[in-house]
Amino acid sequence: MVKKDAPPRWDRKMQQRLARGEAAALGELYDRFASLVHGLAHRVLGDERAADGITREVFAHVWEHPDAYDPKQGPLRSWVATLTHRLAVQRLRATETAALAQDGRGSTEELELKVRHASVAARADYIVQSMPSPLRAALELAYFQRRDYRQTAADLGVTEDEARRRLRLGLQLLATAHDAGAAPGAPPGYGGAA
Repeated sequence: MVKKDAPPRWDRKMQQRLARGEAAALGELYDRFASLVHGLAHRVLGDERAADGITREVFAHVWEHPDAYDPKQGPLRSWVATLTHRLAVQRLRATETAALAQDGRGSTEELELKVRHASVAARADYIVQSMPSPLRAALELAYFQRRDYRQTAADLGVTEDEARRRLRLGLQLLATAHDAGAAPGAPPGYGGAA
């Protein structure tokens, strides 16, 4: 059995503060993770108002159940992302199922395919946000600014070999987004407890 590293001290302290009911702790947590939560929820749901609702639900859940986070399972950031993903997918399924029942168009297979696609996209966003900045910078130059590895190396001030290495590692990380979302019912794979 592989032993996981202890989570950062901030994670443990934050959980303790939330368990004591410190409102300031919730504010700090919100400041740190609100954009992550809202972004992931929006990526899954494709709706700003629904993402706002999921954001409120996530922070309400964390406030009401701080002991649901188990530091032994991974970082608080991963747990919050997993919680966000789970609530957003539940909302997507409920919304799409209601639309399916009302309209009669589509199928449950199409619904599950939509959920899987949304999950993969959300996981890819999370991976890009979480990857080290040198990898993220290389990917952004290569894919958003259409630079090849030589141009990326020049823009970053690194060797061409280093640029290729960063691009390869970044792409390998992104490939895990698809792997985690490939199987129906597969957990999002953020590394935290759901």
